[in-house]
Amino acid sequence: MKQLATILGTAAVALSISLPAAASEELAKKHNCLACHTVDKKVVGPAYKEVAAKYRGDKAADAKLFEKVKKGGVGAWGQIPMPPNATVPDADIKALVKWVLSQK
Repeated sequence: MKQLATILGTAAVALSISLPAAASEELAKKHNCLACHTVDKKVVGPAYKEVAAKYRGDKAADAKLFEKVKKGGVGAWGQIPMPPNATVPDADIKALVKWVLSQK
């Protein structure tokens, strides 16, 4: 019984580590982010790894990117505008921003 508890505990830890990344990728698909972005290659917008590198060490990155995703913008990555995502729930945007910033 103790072995089963250990195995289940280990599985739960493994799932909790991998679920946020998978969940955020699913959110990116759900909200059509992947039409313009990928994790590692520029498409229309920058790759998520480029975004993470640009904002690495910036304590205000979460708030800045939240605003950019919510309201849209132009100029930070060239002249192609990013449309606003006003209908995406704030909790989803926060999860997506955290996921993008975690890319290495």
